[in-house]
Amino acid sequence: MVRMSESQSRPYHHGDLRAALLAGAERTLLEKGVAALSLRELAREVGVSHAAPGRHFKDKQALLNALALNGYERLAQALNAADDPALPIEPRLTALARAYLRFAIDHAALLELMYARKHDPDASEQMAAAVERTVGSLAQVIADAQKRGEIVEGDPEFLTLLTGAGLQGIADFTAGGWLTPQAALDGIDALVHHLLHGLRPR
Repeated sequence: MVRMSESQSRPYHHGDLRAALLAGAERTLLEKGVAALSLRELAREVGVSHAAPGRHFKDKQALLNALALNGYERLAQALNAADDPALPIEPRLTALARAYLRFAIDHAALLELMYARKHDPDASEQMAAAVERTVGSLAQVIADAQKRGEIVEGDPEFLTLLTGAGLQGIADFTAGGWLTPQAALDGIDALVHHLLHGLRPR
């Protein structure tokens, strides 16, 4: 009787190896952290030879870059789906903020990796473009609001930074357990309102 090898007993659909490896890498990232990521271990889990992942990722760093890029692409899709340029600034920004926070809650470990790879000296132009597609969504909202006279004049990059810092602060508090995901999502309307109107009584 011929005994099937592990790779034969756990086949993947041909052509989907890269996607299977990325999905496996994201599971490992979530469950065990970035230090546990290994191309050899991913190959074992997917059911291919240990050399097979080399056709798509030359090393672990390439895998991490690809995982981060995939995350940025998914975040950009989520933000684009939530954005409606026809809306006034407050509901428009609230919808974007909620989409960002949902992504941050659902993919906290991936988001942390995305930001880490963004600052890597070896990050490619492709990574920079992916970052721009996400940060650019917020920057466009700010620029549009300034043109409409809905918010103050000033450096749009600085206003984008302030807005992004508020959103990321809520995401970090949620990831750290200071806020429950539901409490964070429930507070988005108030966060955006105070960002736009300030804290002083009127």
